[in-house]
Amino acid sequence: MPNELSPTNPRAGDFPADKKLFRNWSEFHSFALLTVATLLCVLPFVNKAFHMDDPLFVWTAQHIAGHPLDPYGFRVVWYATETPVSDITKNPPLASYYAAFAGSLFGWSERALHIAFLFPTLIVVLGTYRLARHFTAFPVLAAAITLCSPGFLVSSTTVMCDVAMLALWIVAILLWLVGLQSQNHLYLIAAAILIAAGTLTKYFGVALIPLLFFYTLHKQRRLGASLFYLFIPALALAAYQYWTHGLYGRGLLSDALQYASLHDRANGPSIAAKSMVGLAFAGGCAIPALFLAPLLWTRKWLVVGLLSCGFAGLAVTLGWVHIEAPLAAPHWRLVSTQLAVFIAGGISVMGLVFAGIWRRSDPETVLLALWVTGTLVFATFVNWTINARSILPMIPAMAILIARQLESRAAHSRHFSTKLAATVLSSAVLTIWVTQSDASLANTGRIAANTVFADLRNLDTPIYFEGHWGFQYYMQQFGAKPADLRHTPFHSGDYLIIPENTTNSFGPPPGFRLDGSLLQFDLPAGVITMSQPVGAGFYASVWGPLPYAFAPVPPERYFQARLVALPQRNDPFASLPKP
Repeated sequence: MPNELSPTNPRAGDFPADKKLFRNWSEFHSFALLTVATLLCVLPFVNKAFHMDDPLFVWTAQHIAGHPLDPYGFRVVWYATETPVSDITKNPPLASYYAAFAGSLFGWSERALHIAFLFPTLIVVLGTYRLARHFTAFPVLAAAITLCSPGFLVSSTTVMCDVAMLALWIVAILLWLVGLQSQNHLYLIAAAILIAAGTLTKYFGVALIPLLFFYTLHKQRRLGASLFYLFIPALALAAYQYWTHGLYGRGLLSDALQYASLHDRANGPSIAAKSMVGLAFAGGCAIPALFLAPLLWTRKWLVVGLLSCGFAGLAVTLGWVHIEAPLAAPHWRLVSTQLAVFIAGGISVMGLVFAGIWRRSDPETVLLALWVTGTLVFATFVNWTINARSILPMIPAMAILIARQLESRAAHSRHFSTKLAATVLSSAVLTIWVTQSDASLANTGRIAANTVFADLRNLDTPIYFEGHWGFQYYMQQFGAKPADLRHTPFHSGDYLIIPENTTNSFGPPPGFRLDGSLLQFDLPAGVITMSQPVGAGFYASVWGPLPYAFAPVPPERYFQARLVALPQRNDPFASLPKP
């Protein structure tokens, strides 16, 4: 393309500022700056408790350490009864293999595994910088925007597969671009292998095959030999399907593809409701697109965006578009207002796509546009729930689009560098705040398990618990047992602990009532990532339509109770013969 950049292009600078100020600035300085910034953002959270689906990945890694050829050959209670993990997990095992390698070397503590998963985080940030050099003169800005996005930074403090997949995704695209430009087939083969690895880390990685297919076709205007390398990841997926079918009686790839169809969509949210929630998650997870809107857009387009998000907020508040969040009804005006604000951010994200295509429909712009749009469509309409983990893959592309848009707008704004620095810093502060809130929520599960164990460790009766996520991991570490409706021999006097903010809990077992008290743990005020009463559903929009909510944060509550047998009713007809 006429404006194509490369690492050797003298226009490919690193800062939208006075060239004299950064006269001696080099790529090494950019890498050093971004590495330090990433470490400063992530290292404070390396002792974060395992959270949400983290335990599934940790247990799988621990199993792999002893049985490397049978990653899912064990059982856990994750729903109402003990089930094979191959029936539960809907992610391929490569991230758990990585965790197994790290855990075997350095131990299974939170600190050890979080530090191990810091490496993919660094690859995403530095890889975004290197990739952005092919698209914009502001590559450091693109990497910084990626780092300052809540969808990325919060995900970077988990040990799940999402950031690891994104790291492989970015490096694969980078190698593919370089391979096409230089016609070096080794780069193309390496890219194809990384696509396969990314897909076996998280199935969404398969989206790189059509993405790079259309990019290459648009770039070369013909079916070149390079496209045949995209069969490598396709063959890897076929081999994985065959392998897992032999191990577990069905291929886990096809099993994951069928998972969404198991959820009844007939009574699900409308297309309008899904679209609004999808835009809200895009805007909230990629918050720099909202913060930078005054620099990205002219006044006319800012007014259009404000009117659009105002109409969306009004439609949700008045019920014209029904969004299911019954527990958030008492705070619905607050929820709908924040939803409108986040939708404004989502509109800004999609505006970047349309503006890029409008200015130039070259292959590189089309690549970024399809990257963002395809991810958002999948997260909104294909995945079983909208969540930040599904929005995550589009964040680097969004950041590059922002850098390109700012590059075209820099000459039209006074004190541009000062405004830009202040806005990116504001995004960073909010992102760290949200990340700290998520860490506090995760740590509460560990604190609650420690409290329960301290209170009940001297009892000679069984201790059971319901609920999952990190709380389950820590309760099992202390020897408590997950309540299993089919197999647990409940008795009067047993203890049962039930979290309020959890999934897959069922209350007192049949034939019993609960006699106990509440344990309550306060969370830092202001913002929360998962709370149904305020509509926050960072990890699953079925919890709420907001990726995170600014609101009075309700405490985390756990019901600690003894089981008391219910009196059996006398049936006067019990002794009569059955007809």
